[in-house]
Amino acid sequence: MTGAGLSTVLLFVKAPVRGQVKSRLASELGQDAALELYRGFVQDILATIDAGGYDCTVCVHPPDARDRVAEWLGRHRRCLPQRGNDLGTRMENAFHETFASGASQAILVGSDIPDLPGQVFFEAFSALHKNDAVIGPAADGGYYLVGFRKDTFRPEVFRDIAWSTGGVFSETMEHFNRAGARVHMLQQWQDVDTPDDLRSLQRRANGTSFERSRSMTVINRLCGTMK
Repeated sequence: MTGAGLSTVLLFVKAPVRGQVKSRLASELGQDAALELYRGFVQDILATIDAGGYDCTVCVHPPDARDRVAEWLGRHRRCLPQRGNDLGTRMENAFHETFASGASQAILVGSDIPDLPGQVFFEAFSALHKNDAVIGPAADGGYYLVGFRKDTFRPEVFRDIAWSTGGVFSETMEHFNRAGARVHMLQQWQDVDTPDDLRSLQRRANGTSFERSRSMTVINRLCGTMK
């Protein structure tokens, strides 16, 4: 397994296990449909990362699912177990391990943003040349992307955060502000966690290249079951 590239995307994913992904979508669409959608989301964002030519490390949860994820996404992919008891610790450790492996800058994204454009990745890495960090606010009060250079990494932004609440972004920015960090803010984007988010994704995709994505193929087939 080779080390990280100089500029690395850390993609956080869960093992594709029925009943353990996209629970809020599963409550309306069923567990099989939610799993199929999740697989599409991950494959679509990976396709965008690959199209941009970015080095990518797939960060896997739970840690013992690395082989399962590698079999799913391809043995050529570098897979790193997520380590830690909460999301903040897992993200912090992913950056520590990536920078220790030789990366000079890294951005971390989740797998709930399948239609995130390649331009956002380009902007994020470009911004790190002149800023200490980069962050992408999510519509639900969290964030969908965060990144640092090795010499400006601030692990404290992952500590003492009320994860899975609408205050994650504002609390994180408070940490950055207290540290005096120069942070580039990306455009707001919407995670896809709920049936309403799914409908919003369907509207956003209308007339775009994402209409032909794996995710939209699944959504269009399922949309008749959505209320």
